Amino acid sequence: MATVQIKNVPPDVHRILRERAGKAGQSLQAYLLAQLQEQASKPTIKELFDRIDKECSGGDVSFEFATKVIREDRDARA
Repeated sequence: MATVQIKNVPPDVHRILRERAGKAGQSLQAYLLAQLQEQASKPTIKELFDRIDKECSGGDVSFEFATKVIREDRDARA
């Protein structure tokens, strides 16, 4: 597995993250890894629009289609 190191974390941010990890019953490392995994599992708005653009030729996307694709993506993450 890869290693990620973050330097110069402000003390107040570090404290908050340690507290959240403790409340979740996790080490700081386990908590941050879970947060990173959750964040990486969600597409960005740009990624969603790129997917819509790829699936629709001509550039016209109906509101119904866009909401359907976004709902499918949200349901897949639930």
